[in-house]
Amino acid sequence: MHSYVDADDLLRNSIKEFVKKEVEPIRMKIDREDYFPVDVFKEMGKLGYLGVTIPQEYGGSDAGYITQAVIEEELGYSSPSLALSYGAHSNLCLDNVYRNGSQAIREKFVPKLASGEWIGSLCLTEPGSGSDALAMHTTLHDHGGRIFLTGSKTFITNGPYADLFLVHAKDGDSYTSVIVLSSDKGFERGKKFEKMGMRGSPTGELFFNDIDIGNERIVGKRGDGKRIIMSGLNSERVILAFIFVGLARRALDEAVKYSSERKQFSLPISEFELIQEKLAYMYTKYETSRILAYRALEKLESSRDDPLYAAAAIMHASESAEYIAREAIQIFGGYGYIKDTGIEMFLRDAILGQIGAGTTEIRKRIIAKSLIRKYKLGEDIN
Repeated sequence: MHSYVDADDLLRNSIKEFVKKEVEPIRMKIDREDYFPVDVFKEMGKLGYLGVTIPQEYGGSDAGYITQAVIEEELGYSSPSLALSYGAHSNLCLDNVYRNGSQAIREKFVPKLASGEWIGSLCLTEPGSGSDALAMHTTLHDHGGRIFLTGSKTFITNGPYADLFLVHAKDGDSYTSVIVLSSDKGFERGKKFEKMGMRGSPTGELFFNDIDIGNERIVGKRGDGKRIIMSGLNSERVILAFIFVGLARRALDEAVKYSSERKQFSLPISEFELIQEKLAYMYTKYETSRILAYRALEKLESSRDDPLYAAAAIMHASESAEYIAREAIQIFGGYGYIKDTGIEMFLRDAILGQIGAGTTEIRKRIIAKSLIRKYKLGEDIN
């Protein structure tokens, strides 16, 4: 596990330098103006960051999930919202399209996504489904030897800007995953949502009005959608957990710095025992989140279908990030409550961690069911 937790310093330092140069100067603008920095996103493509899990023959850098996780963590340290859009493109869409797509799909679409020429998005959630992800009404139907898609999706990250969508749909008694392009006849973007947090990561609704999919844009096989959905959710939960690891580290860093410099009663407030207690709990929650996230990443590469570590990692990371961000605001006092310091942004962003990629309540259910199943099968928890 050492190689995972202590990721390559050269890799991490290069990503940190990119974030410091390109993201940090605009992180407040991203939040205040709900600004999605398309130019920065495209630059990430040129640097090979978008296609890190994709082989070089398709325009990727073939660096693996460890690199994807480090990028998420370092982006999350500065702009969690940009990290969210990165994850939606690189992991939820691009990685799924490559892993499950045909040779023709890989050749036609993957290089455009890996380079940043196109922005990608995953479409699962519907207005009436929410946590019951498979209770979808978006459907595929056959007509004249062609396949057509009808329905809608909501709360779709990157939806207002994306060029390519990996859409999960009901297909008779099963599910099928297909590719939709923004240029398709019958495709329509709906409302772009104004959100409490993760501002700058565009979220919206989409409509599919009898879009001609044909057979050439089916990802995997017809009826294979449930497997793609479930394995994708495990990957998503592990990778997105790193956003909240990065967010927690930033909130902790800011709290340590401020408490060391801020004086009350002629002493730095870091000398006060109650502040020290806060810092101690904040660090412990951050470090355990980090270790569990890397442990889940290790498990992901050996068993993509086991949801236990994925659910535990994102549950602990998101709960810890929200706690740490809240305590950072308390340490900053009145300054933490105003927007100029940028501290309150981290709390607003952290809250999404317990809603997106399956709510905390769903994650608890997954963890408990996984443990019970292992017991019944006589398997060791580890």
